[in-house]
This record gives sequence, structure tokens and C-alpha cells, in this order.
Amino acid sequence: MIREKLNEFYKVVFEQELLDEIVEVGTYKKIRENELLLDIGDNFNRIPLMLTGAIKISREVNNGDEIVLYFLERGDTCTISFGSGLTSTKSKIRGIAEKESEVIFIPVHKLEEWMIKYKSWRSFVIDSYNIRLNEMLEAIDTLAFMKMDQRLYKYLTDKVKIMRDTTLNTTHQEIAIDLNTSRVVVSRLLKQLENQGKIKLFRNKIEVIDF
Repeated sequence: MIREKLNEFYKVVFEQELLDEIVEVGTYKKIRENELLLDIGDNFNRIPLMLTGAIKISREVNNGDEIVLYFLERGDTCTISFGSGLTSTKSKIRGIAEKESEVIFIPVHKLEEWMIKYKSWRSFVIDSYNIRLNEMLEAIDTLAFMKMDQRLYKYLTDKVKIMRDTTLNTTHQEIAIDLNTSRVVVSRLLKQLENQGKIKLFRNKIEVIDF
């Protein structure tokens, strides 16, 4: 089953020999919506390869609030987990499934071995680092330079692309937590976006029209 699911995406990414090794050492897991994949303070000694779904990666700040760093989708891996696994340090991030997801976990000690052994794995890791770095820089720019209404609209349109669905099943409070603001502010700005014809509001659902 692991080989079949790997071939759906990674067959064009990795050499056949590497795919064989992933099948041999990998562990398949189906993750339910809202299930915790990784928590702050965990010891993490495995690397996730995303098969399907979406995982939200966030960072907790000193007052307990969260900041969303990026989302993992099909074909992604979490590069922050590389450092935690290789140095045996506790995780500084939290990963929660935005929707039902499928993941293959690879023992972290394979990271360095495969970097030397397989050109495709080396390229995959380097590309993943670049993608995650750019996403975190974008998150910093969003926090530093965008007004809250712009941040909210970007959050909604980004999430539509990640979830591959124009209807988002979420509450105003959940959005407020992700954007590190209050529910009252989110509700007011969502109403503004609805009046502008960009979204439609329903109970615990938001339809994004213009993105």
C-alpha cells in the first residue's frame, strides 16, 4: 500500500532505489482532521512525507498565542523537523491536520545517509528548505507590513488553495487564533469582505468567491 501511494506523487521525484528504501523503512499513517501530528516540546525522530491532505505548522509565542508559519501539502516535508530530529532537541513547532491527511514517516537518521546516497533526495531537501524559508519570510512580511484586513483576506485565499475547496469549514474564533487577533475584529472584517462581494458568510462556513 505504501508503494502504491508513494508512486502517486513521488515516483517522478525520487529514484526507484530510493522509493524501495522508503517502502522498507517508512511508516504509513492516516491522520484525522484536527489531529495533532507534532506538539511543542515533543521529541521528534522522524520525517513526514505528505501524501494527501494539509497540515498546519504553527509556532507558540511567549504569551501562549500562536502564529501560523506555513502549511504542508502533498509532496511536502517539514524541514524544521530535520533539525529537531538530528540534534535530538525538543520540537518548537506544532503540527495539526487541517483535514484528513496521509503521511509516510521516515526515520530521521536516514536524512544524512540519503543526502549522500541519492541526488534526488538531496535536491528534495534543499528545495524544501528554500520553500519553507520563503514561506516563513512571507509570514514575517505579512505580520510586519499588512493591515489586518489584508492579512485576513490573504489567509482565506491561501487556505482555499491549500484545502482545494472554495468553502472553508471554520469559525471566526479559529481564524482569530491563527491570525493572533480577537474574534470581534475577525467578525467585523469578515462582514466587510462580504459587503465587498469577496466572500459569503454562513454558520461555521465561509465561501470565498473572489481569489
